[in-house]
Amino acid sequence: MEKKYDFTGYNSFLKPAARELRKAMTPQERRLWYCFLREYPVRFRRQRIIERFIADFYCSAAKLVIEIDGAQHFTVTGKEYDQIRTDILKRYGLAVLRFTNAEIDQHFREVCMRIDNMVQRRIRKAQLR
Repeated sequence: MEKKYDFTGYNSFLKPAARELRKAMTPQERRLWYCFLREYPVRFRRQRIIERFIADFYCSAAKLVIEIDGAQHFTVTGKEYDQIRTDILKRYGLAVLRFTNAEIDQHFREVCMRIDNMVQRRIRKAQLR
Protein backbone atom coordinates (compact mmCIF):
# COMPACT_ATOMS: atom_id res chain seq x y z
CA MET A 1 0.00 0.00 0.00
CA GLU A 2 1.40 3.35 -1.02
CA LYS A 3 1.69 5.98 1.72
CA LYS A 4 0.20 9.38 1.08
CA TYR A 5 2.04 12.35 2.52
CA ASP A 6 0.55 15.81 2.70
CA PHE A 7 2.89 18.75 2.40
CA THR A 8 2.85 20.85 5.56
CA GLY A 9 5.49 23.40 4.71
CA TYR A 10 8.45 21.55 6.23
CA ASN A 11 11.23 23.98 7.17
CA SER A 12 14.58 22.17 7.54
CA PHE A 13 16.11 25.16 9.38
CA LEU A 14 13.95 24.25 12.39
CA LYS A 15 15.20 20.66 12.57
CA PRO A 16 17.79 21.29 15.34
CA ALA A 17 15.20 23.17 17.43
CA ALA A 18 12.64 20.37 17.00
CA ARG A 19 15.24 17.81 18.03
CA GLU A 20 16.04 19.82 21.18
CA LEU A 21 12.37 20.19 22.04
CA ARG A 22 11.93 16.40 21.79
CA LYS A 23 14.76 15.97 24.28
CA ALA A 24 13.40 18.64 26.66
CA MET A 25 9.67 17.91 26.72
CA THR A 26 7.64 19.46 29.51
CA PRO A 27 6.26 17.07 32.15
CA GLN A 28 2.81 17.39 30.56
CA GLU A 29 4.10 16.68 27.04
CA ARG A 30 6.06 13.72 28.41
CA ARG A 31 2.98 12.32 30.15
CA LEU A 32 0.77 12.67 27.07
CA TRP A 33 3.42 11.07 24.86
CA TYR A 34 4.50 8.17 27.05
CA CYS A 35 1.12 7.39 28.61
CA PHE A 36 -1.07 7.75 25.51
CA LEU A 37 0.16 8.98 22.12
CA ARG A 38 3.27 6.81 21.70
CA GLU A 39 1.22 3.59 21.71
CA TYR A 40 -1.91 5.07 20.12
CA PRO A 41 -3.01 2.96 17.10
CA VAL A 42 -2.85 5.96 14.75
CA ARG A 43 0.67 7.36 14.48
CA PHE A 44 1.57 10.67 16.10
CA ARG A 45 4.86 12.53 15.81
CA ARG A 46 6.45 14.72 18.46
CA GLN A 47 7.66 18.24 17.74
CA ARG A 48 6.65 18.22 14.08
CA ILE A 49 7.80 21.11 11.91
CA ILE A 50 4.94 22.74 10.04
CA GLU A 51 5.89 25.85 8.10
CA ARG A 52 7.64 28.15 10.60
CA PHE A 53 6.19 26.43 13.66
CA ILE A 54 6.95 23.35 15.68
CA ALA A 55 3.76 21.57 16.74
CA ASP A 56 3.89 19.66 20.01
CA PHE A 57 2.20 16.61 18.45
CA TYR A 58 1.00 15.90 14.92
CA CYS A 59 -1.07 13.12 13.36
CA SER A 60 -0.95 13.16 9.57
CA ALA A 61 -3.72 10.55 9.16
CA ALA A 62 -6.18 12.78 11.04
CA LYS A 63 -4.55 16.06 9.98
CA LEU A 64 -4.51 17.00 13.66
CA VAL A 65 -2.18 19.13 15.73
CA ILE A 66 -2.18 18.90 19.52
CA GLU A 67 -0.74 21.75 21.52
CA ILE A 68 -0.04 21.75 25.26
CA ASP A 69 -0.23 25.32 26.52
CA GLY A 70 1.80 26.59 29.44
CA ALA A 71 1.51 29.96 31.18
CA GLN A 72 3.09 31.94 28.30
CA HIS A 73 0.05 31.14 26.15
CA PHE A 74 -2.30 33.08 28.42
CA THR A 75 -0.72 36.51 27.95
CA VAL A 76 -2.17 38.91 25.38
CA THR A 77 0.87 38.38 23.16
CA GLY A 78 0.70 34.61 23.61
CA LYS A 79 -2.99 34.49 22.68
CA GLU A 80 -2.42 36.63 19.57
CA TYR A 81 0.52 34.45 18.48
CA ASP A 82 -1.52 31.27 19.03
CA GLN A 83 -4.39 32.64 16.94
CA ILE A 84 -2.07 33.53 14.05
CA ARG A 85 -0.43 30.12 14.30
CA THR A 86 -3.81 28.33 14.35
CA ASP A 87 -5.00 30.29 11.31
CA ILE A 88 -1.89 29.29 9.35
CA LEU A 89 -2.21 25.63 10.38
CA LYS A 90 -5.86 25.64 9.27
CA ARG A 91 -4.74 26.71 5.78
CA TYR A 92 -3.10 23.29 5.53
CA GLY A 93 -6.43 21.67 6.43
CA LEU A 94 -5.24 20.88 9.95
CA ALA A 95 -7.37 20.95 13.08
CA VAL A 96 -5.76 22.18 16.30
CA LEU A 97 -6.61 20.81 19.74
CA ARG A 98 -5.27 22.82 22.66
CA PHE A 99 -4.94 21.64 26.23
CA THR A 100 -3.56 23.46 29.23
CA ASN A 101 -0.94 21.98 31.50
CA ALA A 102 -3.63 21.84 34.21
CA GLU A 103 -5.93 19.79 31.97
CA ILE A 104 -3.17 17.25 31.39
CA ASP A 105 -2.38 17.12 35.12
CA GLN A 106 -5.94 17.03 36.46
CA HIS A 107 -8.13 15.57 33.68
CA PHE A 108 -5.79 13.26 31.78
CA ARG A 109 -8.40 10.61 30.97
CA GLU A 110 -10.79 13.21 29.52
CA VAL A 111 -7.98 14.74 27.44
CA CYS A 112 -7.19 11.30 25.98
CA MET A 113 -10.86 10.70 25.20
CA ARG A 114 -11.13 14.07 23.42
CA ILE A 115 -8.06 13.28 21.33
CA ASP A 116 -9.37 9.83 20.44
CA ASN A 117 -12.79 11.23 19.49
CA MET A 118 -11.24 13.92 17.29
CA VAL A 119 -8.87 11.47 15.56
CA GLN A 120 -11.70 9.02 14.82
CA ARG A 121 -14.00 11.79 13.58
CA ARG A 122 -11.37 13.31 11.29
CA ILE A 123 -10.31 9.96 9.85
CA ARG A 124 -13.93 9.02 9.11
CA LYS A 125 -14.45 12.42 7.48
CA ALA A 126 -11.35 11.93 5.29
CA GLN A 127 -12.54 8.47 4.22
CA LEU A 128 -15.88 9.89 3.08
CA ARG A 129 -14.18 12.24 0.63
